[in-house]
Amino acid sequence: MKYVYILESLDSLHFYVGITDDLRARLTKHNAGEVPHTSKFGPWRLKTYIAFSNEKQAVAFEKYLKSASGRAFAKRRF
Repeated sequence: MKYVYILESLDSLHFYVGITDDLRARLTKHNAGEVPHTSKFGPWRLKTYIAFSNEKQAVAFEKYLKSASGRAFAKRRF
């Protein structure tokens, strides 16, 4: 399974979209400061995730969520 996830900083001012095979391990890495892009905005909490059995679909959805229209979609839905 591939998981596309959205993280939210505890102050709710920052969001991060990513993809992983292991949600718990990835969230732990974000909160430990091991991910350069998110290290300065933590701690993080998991806002939502979507599981995909097809890796191509997961990658495409992650790419969409990182686009302007995808960010707008995520704000309305999640």
